Amino acid sequence: MRSAPVSNQPNIGQPSIGQPMPRASTRRLVAGRGRYVDDIPAKGEVYAAFLRSPHAHAAFEVVNISAAAAIPGVVRVLTAEDIDPVCPPWKCVLRNAPDLQSPEQRPLARRQAVFQGEPIALVVAQSRAIAEDALELIEVEWSERPAAISLEAAAMPDAVPAHENLKSNICWRFEHRSGDPDKAFADAEHVVQRRLVFARKTGVPLEPRGILASYDPSTNALTVHVSHQMPHQFQLHLAELLGMSPLDVRVICSDIGGAFGIKMHVYPEEVAVCAASRILGRPVKFIADRVESLSSDVHAREHIVEARMAVNTSGMITAIDVDDIQGLGAYSVYPRSSTAEAMSALRAVGGPYRFDNYHALLRSVLQNKVMTGQYRSVGHPVAAAITEALVEDAAAVRGEDSIVFRQRNFLPTEAMPWVSPMGARMIDLSHHACLERMLTLVDYPRLRQEIDTWRQEGRIVGLGLASFVEFTATGAEAYGRAHVPVSSLDGVMLTMEPTGEVRAQCSASEIGQGIQQGLAQIIADAVGVRADKVRVALGDTAASPHGGGAWSSRGAAITGETAWTAGRKLRNELLNVAAAMLQTTAASLDLRDGRILAADTGAERIAIGDVARTAIFHPYDLPTGTNAQMSVSHTWGRDADPFLPTNGVQASLVEIDPISGLVRPLRHWVVEDCGRIINPLLVDEQIRGGVVQGIGEALYEICRYTEDGQYGSGTLADYLLPMAADMPDIVVAHVETPYSGSQLGAKGAGEAGTCGAPAAVLNAVNDALRPFSGRIDAMPISPVDVLRALGKLPAKAGA
Repeated sequence: MRSAPVSNQPNIGQPSIGQPMPRASTRRLVAGRGRYVDDIPAKGEVYAAFLRSPHAHAAFEVVNISAAAAIPGVVRVLTAEDIDPVCPPWKCVLRNAPDLQSPEQRPLARRQAVFQGEPIALVVAQSRAIAEDALELIEVEWSERPAAISLEAAAMPDAVPAHENLKSNICWRFEHRSGDPDKAFADAEHVVQRRLVFARKTGVPLEPRGILASYDPSTNALTVHVSHQMPHQFQLHLAELLGMSPLDVRVICSDIGGAFGIKMHVYPEEVAVCAASRILGRPVKFIADRVESLSSDVHAREHIVEARMAVNTSGMITAIDVDDIQGLGAYSVYPRSSTAEAMSALRAVGGPYRFDNYHALLRSVLQNKVMTGQYRSVGHPVAAAITEALVEDAAAVRGEDSIVFRQRNFLPTEAMPWVSPMGARMIDLSHHACLERMLTLVDYPRLRQEIDTWRQEGRIVGLGLASFVEFTATGAEAYGRAHVPVSSLDGVMLTMEPTGEVRAQCSASEIGQGIQQGLAQIIADAVGVRADKVRVALGDTAASPHGGGAWSSRGAAITGETAWTAGRKLRNELLNVAAAMLQTTAASLDLRDGRILAADTGAERIAIGDVARTAIFHPYDLPTGTNAQMSVSHTWGRDADPFLPTNGVQASLVEIDPISGLVRPLRHWVVEDCGRIINPLLVDEQIRGGVVQGIGEALYEICRYTEDGQYGSGTLADYLLPMAADMPDIVVAHVETPYSGSQLGAKGAGEAGTCGAPAAVLNAVNDALRPFSGRIDAMPISPVDVLRALGKLPAKAGA
């Protein structure tokens, strides 16, 4: 269980909330003292390696494991026949989506492999190298089947089936209609439409997925060190799948080297390792290598979208229509389902704008590829790209600046709260203020003049804007109605130590976003101590209260709110005990910087360390009836709305090389409203990191498959990531509109950069191409596509 002191407060006597305080863990981590899964030893541990299917779709039979088992150092060779009795198959089921056809999944595939890289056997050995050598000697007979790879082809009625026992690859169909979109389109003065194609990508954290499972048969206890975002969820699902009590399963998430959503799922490899530990009765470790990570971590963002927007004679948006075909891969990821991304996208389409008529159609399609799942800013980059591309087209057909079009159509502040056509409650947003802040930040008139000058000099330069809404801090209703056991509550336990320091145990997870530091600042202000007097521990199901972990940008908005209330409880306890000791009333006292003061004069009366020591060691010195509680707890989750909306605007300036077709980002700006900012340094770090991922999504990153389902992006030479030298200066500014439904007023911030950056870059590239009558409607934007749009290469066949 990690417990780290936070940095010294820079301004003694000033509130911690709002201060740009660096996280104390930074020095430890950059000094190489991090404790990741692969750094954790266990007595008698052995190492796992997986034999994976070389085919996208095939029947198989493991016919001989004896040669592999005979290698010195091999402990055991396991197949589905060994694992299935310990862990039966599972499938994703959503109570509120009864028509979802989700195939069963096993830790190790049995007789049928449905994507290249699916694990079919497991070798446990004294070293990873020995295990991998043994994999080469396992004899398997394969009977290759046709594979469903292309998203469009897989969605056809006569498509090759991704699973032989399913009648259709369309595993779920969802349709939503609000108002009268047909009439709105029929009456529109202008209708603009786009076909946008989004390619697969994945998260690529620095630390790959890893797990160390240690089963003790003498106590029937399983201890799991795992690189995961949600320790309590993982504990519950492991216990369920392995037929154990959650009390017998302990999950510890120490330092986590990035997650980005891909580490919030249940993976077959992790379950198989736990099952192997139970079978062997000893610790088993598995650390994915980079090839395994790129080819087996969940992918995301595979969509083909046909979208339309109707605009009336007054230049107002009257309707939006979206037809989304989403690629799921071979399975619907457990437990949340792969459909969550598309549903999130459809919910966020048109987010910043006021319109009443909406039609959305979704078809989620199974393929013989890696399953897709939640990845940073789930679905929102797709929604922002759709919406803002249509906005640019609508403004162009009206012959006006898209800034003017946005300002006219933004949901005004006075209209909130407002329920969107998809039923999302819009509240405490600041669209106009964010856009005005952006126009000032970039000096919009001057920048447009500069762009005109550069174009006259022969440079191909463009500016793109993207307004967006992001739904953060998911509440209980979102997964509760689906009967998916994902906690949206958080718990915080605080203890006042005799030294006057506060020990906090929280249900949040630290995945690099700095939540330990943020919580320390919140608790410090709530109690009345300095932030360096707060120790925050988290990531251990045996010690941390039950809660949701890290997902949906929930740390400040949900865990932070919980910590604030717990802190105020502890403050009240301290004031009550101090009042008893001083023979006065709690109302006459104040608590600041760890000192009990007279509320009227500010004169110091007693140190809280003295109060704590009396309550803990000498309670008999207190007046009879004094309830001296130096430990408090609180659990909280939002139940008013399923989601907490945030908003912002991004702008991107790019230049195109006319020879190579490469796009070079020159500058990037973000104006974000995440409510009350706890630590601006951490928030800006998160936004800049998210922007870099968003630029990667727009320009570089793609999970490629051949027509027969061979994965072609298994190394970082093939899966291109944004490099530091390629990134522009990223300027971040804020508008603060506190959330009115909480005491802190904080909203989510961690995914905002990723949410709007791809749309801003796409619009910037198309702005640069406009003088050449070119346009790109696919991401990532390849140099070949750019050269085609410039007329320097022939158009793609069928385009």
